[in-house]
Amino acid sequence: MRTMDRDTLAKRHLTVLQMLPALEAGGVEQGTVEVSQALVDAGHRSLVMSAGGQMVDKLVAHGAQHLPWRIDKKRPWTLGLVGPLRRLLAAERVDILHLRSRMPAWVGWHAWRKMPLTTRPRLVTTVHGFYSVGRYSSVMTRGEGVIAVSNSIRDYITQNYAGVRPESITVIPRGVDESLYHRGFAPHPSWRAPWPTDETPTTKVITIVGRLTRLKGHEDFIRLIEALQQKGISVRGVVVGGEHPSRKKYAQAIRSRAASLPITFTGHRTDSREIMSKSDLVLSLSTQPESFGRTVLEALALGTPVVGYDHGGVGEILSTLFPCGAVPLGNQHALVKTVADALTNPADPPKDNPYQLKNMLDSTLRLYQQLVTTPP
Repeated sequence: MRTMDRDTLAKRHLTVLQMLPALEAGGVEQGTVEVSQALVDAGHRSLVMSAGGQMVDKLVAHGAQHLPWRIDKKRPWTLGLVGPLRRLLAAERVDILHLRSRMPAWVGWHAWRKMPLTTRPRLVTTVHGFYSVGRYSSVMTRGEGVIAVSNSIRDYITQNYAGVRPESITVIPRGVDESLYHRGFAPHPSWRAPWPTDETPTTKVITIVGRLTRLKGHEDFIRLIEALQQKGISVRGVVVGGEHPSRKKYAQAIRSRAASLPITFTGHRTDSREIMSKSDLVLSLSTQPESFGRTVLEALALGTPVVGYDHGGVGEILSTLFPCGAVPLGNQHALVKTVADALTNPADPPKDNPYQLKNMLDSTLRLYQQLVTTPP
């Protein structure tokens, strides 16, 4: 695909509608807002349809229009919005319809497919995760352009949905904003670490970020802390993440299991960047593959080493940027050895990072432009 700069992309002014369930905090939501701002900055018109949430104000502030539609519920009546959406797509002369989640995607796809071929928008879908394979999830592979957020997601699509043309899939990894995550970042002087800071100067801080759910690997983290102590390595474990409402018993069990260990549970935090920047090591121990692994990338961009299980998007990032931090999935012996080595002989993450926010935004806008300038 020909490389084009932002000025070239702006020559064809587009109206783009992105659809997702809500605009609360999360990776999908953040990516939607980032793309929206890139569209506005390039002179395009950005529409976002969702049930609302805390990120609406940020979206509107940069010049986008939010359409507050209840497309977040998995209910039959949600499909009643198909007709109104079809009329809106025509009235607003939408050039690109970008579907980012399954229930909104079904509404969007049904509205789109019955429009006249000559006037309907071009259809883009983003596969953000390893969805359960089946008809309900298949809608995310029905775009004229299908974005996969990692090579692992591309492989998931091609292995499970035989009808998808490989040439319709574009791998566009997520990216980090280098103005926020960069070497030399330091928390504000008023910031205070949420763990005890009166421990010995040789105590190493190792952090795991993620909600207290079984799949995030907190049990492996606890066993790791125990093993490091047995090796005589002074550590402070930090668990950043709140409780999932339906996983309170599990969260309580994890806290009880760690009660006698030097582990701090911070609960939900908005300062994970500051915490990772002051950590000696960040862990990614999810037992199921992550579609991308944004936390791993953010830590490495800050210059903090990462050790993680070598699968999914996390494995991809580590193989590209920090291969010495990759550990076979579930191999506790290798995990302890790798972490011990990383704490006693730390390696410096590379300064060059191909996973930049600008690259992700340029690639997305380039795909939009390619679709509207080629026949359906």
